[in-house]
Amino acid sequence: MSSFLSTRETFVLFPMGKKRFALPATQVSELARSQRSPQEQAQWFPHTTPLITGVVLRRNQIVPVADLAPVLIGPDAPERKFYLVIDRAHGKSRRMAIPVTGECELADSEQLPVTGNLPSYVCGLLSLKEEIVEVLDVERLMSSEVRL
Repeated sequence: MSSFLSTRETFVLFPMGKKRFALPATQVSELARSQRSPQEQAQWFPHTTPLITGVVLRRNQIVPVADLAPVLIGPDAPERKFYLVIDRAHGKSRRMAIPVTGECELADSEQLPVTGNLPSYVCGLLSLKEEIVEVLDVERLMSSEVRL
């Protein structure tokens, strides 16, 4: 009898341009269209940080919008169509909206350790069919370590 315990988890896979990334499903609270109504449209401000680009109203809460595309795929990201709303463990705001370029999906997979020379905000890898997907550590990504 094997003593191997499966450590499969559920992840939310989201597209950012032609590449997909993953977050643990336990961190994600919803996927929302970027402009459901005029009241839910993002408000952009002139004096923001490189990642926090504005706010959006979700379920009567003001939620900061963190556009991760410049860090993850560069400045030429296609139009963001949805917001992936996540629950943060740290930070001033407990929720954050991440604009993504297409629909998301759930995947059950075992998280593999990081190998190779990957950025510090990649906390694991998923091997899905013929694709390797990077699992992101949003707290590390939002920290001052990341430079644009």
